[in-house]
Amino acid sequence: MVTLDLRHVASPAVRDLLHLVNHPDFDRAQQQIERLGGCTEPVRLTGQTTTVDTTTGEVLRSYASSDEPTGSLLTTCGNRRASRCPACSRLYAADTYHLIRAGLCGGKSVPDTVRTHPRVFVTLTPPSFGPVHNRLTTPGGDIRPCRCRKLHEPGDAPIGTPLNPATYDYEGAVLFNAHASALWARFTTYLRREIAAQLGMTQKDAHAVLRLSFAKVAEYQQRGLVHFHAVIRLDGPDGNTTSPPPYATVAVLTKAARAAAKRVRITVESDAAGERELGWGEQFDVREIASFGTDAEFTDQAVAAYVAKYATKSADASATLDHTLLCRPCQGLGATVLPHGTPRPCSACDGTGQARPLSRLPVARHVRQMIRTCWELGRLPEFAHLKLRKWAHMLGFRGHFSTKSRSYSTTLGALRDARRTWRTEQARAHASLPESDPTTTLVIGRWDYLGSGYSPGAALLAAGVWHRKELERQFAAEGGC
Repeated sequence: MVTLDLRHVASPAVRDLLHLVNHPDFDRAQQQIERLGGCTEPVRLTGQTTTVDTTTGEVLRSYASSDEPTGSLLTTCGNRRASRCPACSRLYAADTYHLIRAGLCGGKSVPDTVRTHPRVFVTLTPPSFGPVHNRLTTPGGDIRPCRCRKLHEPGDAPIGTPLNPATYDYEGAVLFNAHASALWARFTTYLRREIAAQLGMTQKDAHAVLRLSFAKVAEYQQRGLVHFHAVIRLDGPDGNTTSPPPYATVAVLTKAARAAAKRVRITVESDAAGERELGWGEQFDVREIASFGTDAEFTDQAVAAYVAKYATKSADASATLDHTLLCRPCQGLGATVLPHGTPRPCSACDGTGQARPLSRLPVARHVRQMIRTCWELGRLPEFAHLKLRKWAHMLGFRGHFSTKSRSYSTTLGALRDARRTWRTEQARAHASLPESDPTTTLVIGRWDYLGSGYSPGAALLAAGVWHRKELERQFAAEGGC
């Protein structure tokens, strides 16, 4: 084996890569990185696992991370943000697509009969908190001047920002984001009531013959406000396995959704911020979801792809940051408490409670003002339950980006378990291990968290894996063979 002289290599990453290439078990190290599919922030674990046949006591398989070239086992981070890990976010989007599609077309333990159930695609938007710059178009597609009398091109920085920041209701915008999940919960409650009213039934009687199922995702608008896209379906009393009664139609669901959206109101009271009433905006949209293969715009497959795209896009919205702004040592308090109970200003943040000064954040002025408003409202006792400082990097929104009702379809956990089982079976077949009965097999193991990320050299290899896989996807999308 040729030994390279690394004394004159300037780059630490290249030097580490050459050390890794010269390692006797480089093939195994490269195999681990390939298996992660280009994950940029893998989790490093140390420990061991043993698989034992409980009937005979025979050890079927044993593994220890100490046998690896790096002394640790690498596993994917699973982050849904493309800014943190493009590979894992793509996998998350694919899982979300199959989850949504199963609730529209069947599959993944969901019967195909859900295709015949009434289904609509609903968009709930926030109200106006002040005029903003927009790119307006005529019905013929021509660009119209904005209120600022300019013609904005796509991607212009002012789009979505207030025309007059001095009069824009930043407090209302932040409080809307903070209560968006509660507004959605009330919408689903009122929707069930409206459906029962449309059918001339009590809620108890309606619940006995049909059930409401849904899956939704949150999306950030350019102005930094959250709105929701949702697939809503009517099922029979036992969920997706049964059909609703014939009188529970798309028309009934559509009319009930419009009425429910208008009813939703949440009153927020504060001595400092005053009293305000929050609800959905006037731009409410509900459309029937058609079956795949028709000429309709909103087919089940198109909706599934649309929702899956926003499941990761919203997590990586340009208006937000991908990390909390709370100072870790003091957890945003700005001070630490000495053993005898005396508070002392935190030296890490100079008493601000901020991991990084708000004035130095790499965001637009409009977004920075929303973050600053979150931070200021977060100090008020009446808003303590909203945890505005903890979620200031998300402009006050602390809900999940994608949620679903229990009976809508399968779960992300079930999809991951199926993928894990498949990989285990493939690994056993590759190692020529005999098949084992899960009822007579016991897995004993212990794992400890060591850290996250690659060494500089391994990071170069992972970037190469991701680049190659992206080229393969692009080639396949262009019809290559």
